[in-house]
Amino acid sequence: MGDVFPLLPLRGLLVYPGMVLHFDVGRDKSVKALEKAMLGGEHLILLASQEDGQVDDPSEHDLFRVGTIARVKQMMKLPNGTIRVLVEGLERAHIEEFLRTAEWFEVRVRRHPDCAVEVTPELQALMRSVLQQFEQYAKLSKKIDQETYMSVMDVEHPGRLADAIASHLPLKIRDKQEVLEAFDITARLEKVLQVLSDEREVLELEKKIHQRVRKQMERTQKEYYLREQMKAIQKELGDREGRAAEVEELREAMAKKPLPEAVAERLEKEIERLERIPPASAEGTVARTYIDWLLALPWLERAESEVDLERAQKILDEEHYGLEKVKERMLEFLAVQKLVGRQSGPIICLAGPPGVGKTSLARSIATSLQRPFVRVSLGGVRDEAEIRGHRRTYVGALPGRILQGMKQAGKRNPVFLLDEIDKMASDFRGDPASAMLEVLDPEQNSNFSDHYIEIPYDLSDVLFITTANDVYQIPGPLRDRMEIIHLSGYTELEKLQIAKRHLLPKERDNHGLKGDKIRISDEVLMQLIRGYTREAGVRQLNRLLAAICRKVARRVAEGEQKRVTVTAKLLAEFLGPPIYRHGRMEEEDQVGVVTGLAWTPAGGDTLLVEVSVVPGKGKIVLTGHLGEVMRESAQTALSYIRSRAPVLGIPTNFAEKVDIHVHVPEGAIPKDGPSAGITMATAIASALTNRPVRHDVAMTGEVTLRGRVLPIGGLKEKVLAAHRAGIRTVLMPKENEKDVRDIPESVRKEMRLIPVSHMDEVLGHALCEEPVPGDNPLEHWVAGVHELTEPGYAEEGTHQ
Repeated sequence: MGDVFPLLPLRGLLVYPGMVLHFDVGRDKSVKALEKAMLGGEHLILLASQEDGQVDDPSEHDLFRVGTIARVKQMMKLPNGTIRVLVEGLERAHIEEFLRTAEWFEVRVRRHPDCAVEVTPELQALMRSVLQQFEQYAKLSKKIDQETYMSVMDVEHPGRLADAIASHLPLKIRDKQEVLEAFDITARLEKVLQVLSDEREVLELEKKIHQRVRKQMERTQKEYYLREQMKAIQKELGDREGRAAEVEELREAMAKKPLPEAVAERLEKEIERLERIPPASAEGTVARTYIDWLLALPWLERAESEVDLERAQKILDEEHYGLEKVKERMLEFLAVQKLVGRQSGPIICLAGPPGVGKTSLARSIATSLQRPFVRVSLGGVRDEAEIRGHRRTYVGALPGRILQGMKQAGKRNPVFLLDEIDKMASDFRGDPASAMLEVLDPEQNSNFSDHYIEIPYDLSDVLFITTANDVYQIPGPLRDRMEIIHLSGYTELEKLQIAKRHLLPKERDNHGLKGDKIRISDEVLMQLIRGYTREAGVRQLNRLLAAICRKVARRVAEGEQKRVTVTAKLLAEFLGPPIYRHGRMEEEDQVGVVTGLAWTPAGGDTLLVEVSVVPGKGKIVLTGHLGEVMRESAQTALSYIRSRAPVLGIPTNFAEKVDIHVHVPEGAIPKDGPSAGITMATAIASALTNRPVRHDVAMTGEVTLRGRVLPIGGLKEKVLAAHRAGIRTVLMPKENEKDVRDIPESVRKEMRLIPVSHMDEVLGHALCEEPVPGDNPLEHWVAGVHELTEPGYAEEGTHQ
């Protein structure tokens, strides 16, 4: 049977035999255990440590099984209700059984006192090793004073020596418990020796680290002291703008700017290099410029951007009238960005004629995203270095336009507009379009390499938008990386609304005509649009409104009038007579004159094709600055008419006796394109048959030798051009019916679009039934006219 003692659990504390210390007791179980101990004659209590000091109400499973029997020497109640106890550790004890655990802990223990032992040579050597290690530890540690050290050195009992040393080491409770549970004295000393050796090694490492840090601090302080001395010397000499001040300024700017680790290292090397370069050296200017560029670029700074589709739609509707499909596509693009949370999908390319709002649309997107907007014009760029930058070996080297734009933005996620990407060229200095492949490819631009900066720059957060007038001028690989969104042009009604809502208010503000100092009615604005502009966009319209505002501003400034109402008469006085005649190009049906439709980079346009038949030897004359494609179309059209001569009532041997002259007016303007075949064929047929062409019909399409009508491009632009010219009937290839939906509904309602698949259908719609009254001159010029018959024919789905 063992002895029974009340048990006091200790948190974060352990008492060895021979130790005298005090601690505070506040838990109810602990207080009752103390009171129980004080009732005994010897005031004995068992002190056992908790395995986890965070447990507030420990059970028997939360306590170590080996503790220390201690004598309570003194108890004092403190004002806050806790009890301060002074105890003295006596001997080790092992808990065999918990007798009481409810109100307080009471345990039965088996004692393990440290009996007198014979100090053998082996034990003596072990004690000396422990004392030697403790002496070295005491020298390295600042926490053991001389008095404590001497008291430990005076302990003669091996077991008490181990306990005394362990009590002064900064060990965890579990490590101290291992020493307490070592009942064998030799094992206890060996455990303490191992702990001392480990602690001494840790202290030596700490000392080395402190010495290293101290040397670094001393060197830094020395450099600071020397720099301050240099500043003072320069100040005394009047050299306040010396290289040292410059370097110090650069280091301060570098400390304030967030930088990637690689950039920071490169900057530090360049600043140190600049510090060593003599002030008079030209190399110093090159190094300083490079450092300034590294500090100016936004490496980590981002604009706080949020995709708000409702706000984006509101901004697009306020700043742009019409363009419904384009705005819908841009909102879809932004919706994807919002859901994905990063840049994704192809690069957007806004393609269309000048003045339709490509640049302002990109600016509106930047406003809706709350990002900086940067515009870089690529028109006329021929040097690859304009994109990738120059090598720093060149005098006056600079980064390319991409990184120049990033510097201008100040953030790494701007909306970046690459304007006129179709007007880049290439020569012996490289191909800038190929350099743009890396910029616009999402798989590559996260490590864009600029020859000047030399450090990879991340462009993956940039929202690139490009613009072009003619997408066919963009190289194929570059065009493949972009999604083309076409902005074809505006109808007259759309131009009227744009002028009223956007252009006129802006010009009023620009010319100081606030309030009602200038008034223009819708009728006058429509006259301005019809009589003075013929364009797909509104650029010329804006210039004309600015000219009107200037003339009105002069009258108001001179006091001639307080307000001016612009009438049709005043419009002619300001701008002169109308340049264009609204309505059809021809007011009557004529022989050999056909209205064709053409696509140009500036939008759709109408053009006349005239054919005249004169005596000759079968030549065809083409004038009007026609390109190779249109010349071939004329040859094809003539061959088709010759094959159909019997059906059309034309003498079969006409080609031997007459020359055919095909002319497209405005010869100073180059014309080319595969869409004038049916126009030329109709004009030739009209001239040879003497049958007039309907003046209210326009047409577009290419023709084959067998009379098939081939599809064309740019149907929307061509129909808009016909609508502007006052023509309401358009013959178009049947295969282009799918493109009709792109034409604005307001225009579709006013137009009669006739799909045709064969040239016979074209002639049936375009030519008048009866020839012009009078003799056909062709019959007089062609000798030996035979009686004409109409042989049957069968060709590609057509019938007699």
